[in-house]
Amino acid sequence: MPMKQLSWDGCSESIKKRHMIGKGMPMKKWRMIIDIGMTAVLLGLMAYSLIGELMHEILGTAMIILFTAHHVLNRRWFGVLFKGKYRAFRIFQTAVVLLMVVSVIASAVSGIVLSQHLYRFLKISKGASIARSVHLVCAYLNYILMSLHLGLHWNAMIAAMRKDRKGETVTGRWISRLLAAGIAGYGIYAFFRRQIEEYLFLRTHFVFFDDSEPLIFFFIDYLAIMGLFVFIGHYLAGWLKRLDKKGHSK
Repeated sequence: MPMKQLSWDGCSESIKKRHMIGKGMPMKKWRMIIDIGMTAVLLGLMAYSLIGELMHEILGTAMIILFTAHHVLNRRWFGVLFKGKYRAFRIFQTAVVLLMVVSVIASAVSGIVLSQHLYRFLKISKGASIARSVHLVCAYLNYILMSLHLGLHWNAMIAAMRKDRKGETVTGRWISRLLAAGIAGYGIYAFFRRQIEEYLFLRTHFVFFDDSEPLIFFFIDYLAIMGLFVFIGHYLAGWLKRLDKKGHSK
């Protein structure tokens, strides 16, 4: 009896159905709460000295808990990692997720090594110099990867929050697109204004924070940077999926 070939689309549908059966909306709500929580915590973590070291460590611990919970709820994704076909979108999505997992673990371990409050009882005295560099790079890499990941699933998130997409007008859709483009445009400016590339490539080993700057301005810039990579992830996902359809139709 010939075996039916398993596709990634089939795997995705199987995962979605398993999550829906017997669980319904509560599971979706939990995922939404955790994802919103991770986004809020991620923004807070980037403020570092503006919120104080102790709060930074508390938020870092919260991020580890939320990140773990996120992957526990989505554990079936890892279960089909070696099943089905790998096309362009799935390759990119998998690369982003795996790199993000490695980066978050490296960020957590280096953060514990550098801890002066919550994990000081561990008395880790070696490797602080390396840990500082790893923590700096991973902090900004996490921010970019998580924003990209959010963009890859933006349509699904919007659909979950807004059941009736048919009520959306053409004018409303274009206004949304122009607003997104405007946020992304300012995000490019904020990216270089905040010297993200300097920290990401370790051109400088110390992050500059202006203590006189109102915290709201800091968060506006970083929200715009997040918006930039969500924008990139969203439109890149659309392009990769179209590429997959063209390849599948040949």
